Parts: sequence; structure tokens; C-alpha cells
Amino acid sequence: MGFSKKEYEFLAEIGLGPDNIGGYVNGEWKATGSVISSVNPSNNQMIAKVTEASVQDYEEGMLACNEAAKKWKSIPAPKRGEIVRQIGEALRAKLDVLGRLVSLEMGKILPEGIGEVQEIIDMCDYAVGLSRQLNGSIIPSERPDHMMLEAWNPLGIVGVITAFNFPCAVLGWNACIALVCGNCVVWKGAPTTPLITIAVTKLMAEVFEKNNLPGAIFTSFCGGAEIGQAIAKDTRIALVSFTGSSKVGMMVQQTVNERFGKCLLELSGNNAIIVMDDADIKLAVRSILFAAVGTAGQRCTTCRRLFLHESIYQKVLDQLVGVYKQVKIGDPLEKETLVGPLHTRASRENFEKGISSIKSQGGKILVGGSVIDSDGNFVQPTIVEISPDASVVKEELFGPVLYVMKFKTLEEAIEMNNSVPQGLSSSIFTRRPEAIFKWIGPHGSDCGIVNVNIPTNGAEIGGAFGGEKATGGGREAGSDSWKQYMRRSTCTINYGSELPLAQGISFGS
Repeated sequence: MGFSKKEYEFLAEIGLGPDNIGGYVNGEWKATGSVISSVNPSNNQMIAKVTEASVQDYEEGMLACNEAAKKWKSIPAPKRGEIVRQIGEALRAKLDVLGRLVSLEMGKILPEGIGEVQEIIDMCDYAVGLSRQLNGSIIPSERPDHMMLEAWNPLGIVGVITAFNFPCAVLGWNACIALVCGNCVVWKGAPTTPLITIAVTKLMAEVFEKNNLPGAIFTSFCGGAEIGQAIAKDTRIALVSFTGSSKVGMMVQQTVNERFGKCLLELSGNNAIIVMDDADIKLAVRSILFAAVGTAGQRCTTCRRLFLHESIYQKVLDQLVGVYKQVKIGDPLEKETLVGPLHTRASRENFEKGISSIKSQGGKILVGGSVIDSDGNFVQPTIVEISPDASVVKEELFGPVLYVMKFKTLEEAIEMNNSVPQGLSSSIFTRRPEAIFKWIGPHGSDCGIVNVNIPTNGAEIGGAFGGEKATGGGREAGSDSWKQYMRRSTCTINYGSELPLAQGISFGS
């Protein structure tokens, strides 16, 4: 039996069929859980079926993964880097078809789908170089004939729980680094994007098999909350990386903390752009459009709040409303589309509830604000004038809704930026050096990402990605994020015959 629609037949190129097994356990495809449907958000019709993994499958996979960790950590880091290089090449060979799958199953437009897969490839390239630079420090000792140094060793197993909005890129941020650091990886993909989980796993599994390495080095599961809870509770998993809402992230953190495990959280964002009176307005409007409506407002770095200086408020707003009216909404696989559907029916319902809350709190809809009548989950990108004191502004409505507010001074704008529980991304548009350096300094933005004259979204992999406050405090991808995936030991070596003590302590003879 083939796919229900001819346009889905390309999925066979990446090992997918009408019925798929959603667990990669000990180097074999196995799943004994419930059967679910992967749904196309453009029409809410089934793409293919997936059998999810059960808790029993999980335990079988973890037993094998725990054993494989002994071998993987013994392989030199540059050799592990070579495996990750091959993973990157495997992904590169299927870039377009994987990107098309991301667009089909998640709902983001095709350039964004391809860009997401490219992000994993970039992470593979980055990790290959990193595999030769997992350096410790040599520390001067105060004691004669003593040497102090730092040694970095693998944690063992890293659990990665990813979300629907970046169903494979976030895996790349974590898994590429974790693997070169000597860890095995256990991945639970988002329940609503199982085909992406399976397709990426198949490509990675082929690389391990080709190199005669245990498949259990990379173990993956399609499943729901019960698999996520098992990962959070599992003492064999040294680090749990979780991407999702602040509410669920807090529960994951509490569970992992109870067993003294490590947690890396990438949670909600409520990101703002400030446009100063001296800003390049054309540049700002283009940036705001991408930041607010890209991925249909479903990025954690989506711009949700816009602060405009009172002197240019109406000018910027008029231009922004004009470009919003020209945005093409539709099938994400069509060339001219800029905004695809929200990911699920529930997301569409949340959008409607959010608009009702906005209106009840005095918000004025300037453009958009409605669900589009269709079989899919399409909504109109929306701009709202609203008071910064409205409670809805403090929350993350996961859709293309932009709150616009005016300000008089930079200090006022910074205070508004920092007034929400979340602290992921932020940006300012200005040409003045004094405003730029205040913005990135101790009295500026309290976010983990602090930009100037670019959108809040579209981060490069070379920097550490993450945020503060209710965003969770985790850092992934570049910079020194790799340190979270390793165990640091401070080693003091006495190569002499005496025993001098630190701080000059004398103890007996």
C-alpha cells in the first residue's frame, strides 16, 4: 500500500512509508506502543502512520545505550568528530528532501524547512572542529613540584527532548556537541512531528552501522509524555536537555533535580524589538516582519512586543501595517508563501482565545486578528495596539501576534523590555553608540540574546543560544556550551617527594 497522496511519495527517499516504526532501540527499529497519525497542518489530513515506542521499549533501549556508552567514551574525541562529520555529509545529501518534510509536517515555509536542516549540518561542521579543542586549563600551583590542571570527560548519556517548532535543529544543537564530547544520546522528538524524528534517526543510524559502531550510541523514540517522564526520572541520564514551555520545563527540572541530575532548559520567550528615533526605519520594518511572522510566529525567538519611539511611532506603524497586508498566507511548500499554518488545531484554538483576551483587555486590532476559513490551521498575522500593563502582554501567545507600544526614553523602553518573566531574545534599532552600549551593558537588556539592528530570531550557531529567567538559563550550540555536556575535574599532581599543604598549613611532621 502506498501513500494516500501522490505528493507524499518523496518521503520514500528518506526511508519513510505509509506505516512507520517510531523507536530505534539497540540498533533496530522497534516500537510496541500506540499507533498515531502524522498530520499535515495545511489541511489536517494524515500524512502517514507511526507506531510509538512504549515504556518497555524505552527500558530496552536504555539498557543497550548504557552499555554502548562504555565504548563510545573510550574512542578519541577526534575520531568521534569524524563520525559526526559523516552524519553531516549524510544530512547534506538529503538536505532538500528533509527540508521538504520539515515544511510538510511542521508547517513552516520551505526556505525555513531547508534552513533548519542546514542548521544541523552546520552544527556537525562546528562539532568536528570542536572535537580537537575540548581543552582544559593548566593552573599554577602555590606548592613546589605540584601541577594543577582541568580534565574534561564525558557525562555518559545525554537525553534530548525537542519541540515541534524546530523538530530537528534543536537536536543538532545538542546531539552534535554531546556526541563529540563522548556521550551517547537518547532523543525523544515532538509527538506531532514523528516522521522528522524517524527520518533523521535513519540517516544517523546508517553512519554508525557503516562504521561498525553500536547503534545504541544514538537511541530515539517517538512518544508522548510517558517517554519524557522516563527520561527525566532516569538516573542513567546525566544531562536532560528540554525544549518547550516554561510550565513543562519547570516540572522537568524539578524531576531531574530530585535525582541530582543536570538540566539544560530552552523555554518560553516573549521577545521585544525597540525602535529608536534615529533608527533606519526601512531596515527596522523588514526585520520586524521576519521576526514577528516568520514560522507563523511559532519560534521561541519570535518578536511578540514592539516598542516604538513616540516621534516615529505612526510612521513605522503605517509601514508595518502596509507590509502585513501584502503577506501571502498559504501552503508552505508553495514558492511565494511567507506564512504557513499554525502547527495544530489546538494552536489555532489558542490563537482565537488569545485574540478574545486581547480585546477584553483593551487591545485594538490594527490588522489581522482572525482565523482563515480553511481545512488547515491558517490564521492572519496580527498587529495589536495595547497598554504595556495588560496582563496578556506578559504571556507568550504562540502565534503571529505583535503587541505595539510607544515610549519616550531609552530607559523606559529597556524597563518595558525587562518587565516580563521571560528573557530569551531582544533587539534595538539605533545608530547611536551610547544607546547600543547601554543596551548590551549591565543596565540594558536582561535577555540571553541581545541584538542591534537585526531581528530577534535567526540566530547563528557559533554563539551560545539561550535565555534567562523563565526561559530557563540553558545555553546550546556554540561558544563554550560544550562544557555543559562534560564532567570537569580539577586535578592536582604531586611529582615531588615532599608534601607541602595549601595555604601554608602545617600538619604534624
